Amino acid sequence: MRVLLLKDVYKLGRAGDIKKVADGYGRNFLIPQGLAIPATAGSVKLAETIGKKAAEQRAVLNKELEGVATLLNGLVVEFSMKAGETGKLYGSVTSQMVADKVKELKGIELERRDLVMEPIRVTGEHEVPVHLTLDLVPALNVIVRREGEAVKPKPVVEEMVEAEEELEAVVEEIDQVVEEVIEELELEEEAES
Repeated sequence: MRVLLLKDVYKLGRAGDIKKVADGYGRNFLIPQGLAIPATAGSVKLAETIGKKAAEQRAVLNKELEGVATLLNGLVVEFSMKAGETGKLYGSVTSQMVADKVKELKGIELERRDLVMEPIRVTGEHEVPVHLTLDLVPALNVIVRREGEAVKPKPVVEEMVEAEEELEAVVEEIDQVVEEVIEELELEEEAES
């Protein structure tokens, strides 16, 4: 079945696109939800108009949600769960739990369907994309720890190496500035002579 998309559909296409989909998907989901109409000769003529209007709406929506995407990108969400010795959880971390935690941390309400994830069933770090629009997909960092397990601080050696690298970069910048000043002074002395 061929359909003309009226709205952006995640993993299918953008508004104004004509796509071939399974009959059941088109008749039972896309058309009743108002996401598409059957692609007839008359509706195909509307495709370009629908695409232009949707592009304008998409640009406005992207601009509005840009700040939200910035807040969400790289946000660390932590959970302490009961788990076995192998790290397998007794239960799971669901998309609704992640959405609730984001609301608690940042006050941003997300639909559980916006989170592109399967239930997390093992400890560790997991990257969870958040589907705000087709163009804006920031990623959360979900960290699942065993209940009672302490947060592992950065080893002192790593912190010292990072501090040393930063110090070297600052020293290089200072050396460059000093060299430039010396060159300017030498040029001024030559001009005076």
